Amino acid sequence: MKSHFYENTMMCHAWPQRQLGPPGIRHASEGITKEKLPLSSCILASGNRPLMKLMPMEHTMKSPSDTLDTMQIDIVSDVMCPWCVIGYKQLEQALTATGLKVDLRWHPFELNPGMPQDGQNLAEHIAEKYGSTPAQSEETRARLQHLGADLGLEFNFSDRSRIVNTFRAHQLLDWAETQSKQHALKLALFAAHFTDELDVSDDGVLVQVARSVGLNASDATDVLSSGAYAQSVRDKQQFWTSRGISGVPSVIFSGKYLLTGAQGAETYADVLRKVQDETAAA
Repeated sequence: MKSHFYENTMMCHAWPQRQLGPPGIRHASEGITKEKLPLSSCILASGNRPLMKLMPMEHTMKSPSDTLDTMQIDIVSDVMCPWCVIGYKQLEQALTATGLKVDLRWHPFELNPGMPQDGQNLAEHIAEKYGSTPAQSEETRARLQHLGADLGLEFNFSDRSRIVNTFRAHQLLDWAETQSKQHALKLALFAAHFTDELDVSDDGVLVQVARSVGLNASDATDVLSSGAYAQSVRDKQQFWTSRGISGVPSVIFSGKYLLTGAQGAETYADVLRKVQDETAAA
């Protein structure tokens, strides 16, 4: 059964939707007052809440800089997902409220891996993928713009808005991590797509965005033309999907706990404190 766009889920799902791993494993929200969770949080098209606990593995191993005062946070996301940038901004608020220091890493996920290079009109895509009516789609856009404004985000939608293939953007992000610019590039790509309505599947646009965050334009061009990071991105995508990630944002705290969907600053703060307390007590 299709869900109506992503307004009822606070997250975006891959198409076709993948099956989650074994049920009954602890979720990061266990032990947190349930009334604090948004009513529309973290619900899959099937109506089930994904529950799992991830243990430290390759791609989530703590870096040498991690200490009791620095928590690792891994975010699996796609540039096309509005809930990913909303969720990040909510997490940012939670980090400010808690004062915790984190080592944040972004990981690749493609909502539409089969999307052709020229993309698809957003309204057509939403109707085809989620079965939403034009009125429902318009309502969702208005809601995203309202939520975004409260978080300092500007979502611009028009009849020309498109969903595009993000595989090349993920390759550039993978390289940017080696240049200590991944986080800046990720946020710049969100802005390029949702605010400036630029085509982030276009190499020229990608190089322009890379340059805007201080990356070398010539090196960025070489990364895209050589495909040097293509296999690395595929390997990381496979790692996450093989562990049950079927929608984004998926946020992993300290290599162990998973929270899916844009859950709100208060919920993120609760999870941050819970994980920090467990780490301190270990």
